[in-house]
Formats: sequence, structure tokens, C-alpha cells
Amino acid sequence: MKVLIILGSESDKPVADKCISVLNAFEISNEIRVASAHRTPEKLEKIVKESDANVFIAIAGLAAALPGVVAAHTTKPVIGVPVNAKLEGLDALLSIMQMPPGIPVATVGVDRGDNAALLAVEILALKHPELREKLEDYRAKMREKVEKSDEKVRK
Repeated sequence: MKVLIILGSESDKPVADKCISVLNAFEISNEIRVASAHRTPEKLEKIVKESDANVFIAIAGLAAALPGVVAAHTTKPVIGVPVNAKLEGLDALLSIMQMPPGIPVATVGVDRGDNAALLAVEILALKHPELREKLEDYRAKMREKVEKSDEKVRK
């Protein structure tokens, strides 16, 4: 199991760090690369086509073409993460969401690298039951945290 995280720019690294943290917690192999859909299209194509990753996470702001270009070069799942670079990330969000028919990209919220990683885990869990168990434990811990918060505020 492997997830490849591709950044459009090194400035997107803080969002990628959220991905890496979650993937590492689930013990999923991951790699991070920087390639631009516009400035290094040949490099991006080579990275995607030569990758042994099961899922791609593409992080980009502004025009945010990166996730769509990654999806154009693979039939593996691609998760796009819009970055808040301008316009509160709305420009990137809309760019990633509005893919043409036949080339889908899953999209998470602006700067939500953590949710992108969790979606990748869910995709991988379809074939790996041990990940499904880890996801169930993760969600149980989330529920416990909410219950403790509820108790705390009610006192």
C-alpha cells in the first residue's frame, strides 16, 4: 500500500504534512514530490506513470490544475486538496471540483490534507481489512473525544 502526495509548489508543504501525519499513523507508505502541471508537465507525467502508488493525493492552489492532470495520466484514485492561496481557496476548490466527464477527482475541503489522507485510507481499506479495523478504532477515539468534551462543557 502506498500513497503518493504531489505538491504543485513547495509552499503547499504544510498541507502535505497533515497528510503525512495521518498516513504515518495508519502505517501507510507514502512519498512526497513537487511537480507543476504548468511549469513541469513532462516531469509530472513521468512521476505519475512510473509510480507504484495505489492512490494519489494532489495538493494545489490558485488554478489548481494539478489534480486533474494527475488524473489524466492514471486510472488510479486521485484526491485533490485545494489550498488557500487566494480567494480563501475558493478558486482552487472550484477548479478541482469541476473536472470534465470521465476524469474524476475526489475533492476534500480547503487545506484538508488530513481528510485527503483519511479518504486514501478508506480507499485502501476496501482491499485491506486491517485498515478497516484501524479506521473503526480511529472513529471510536473521535467519538470518545466528543463525549469527553460534552461532559466537560456541561460541568
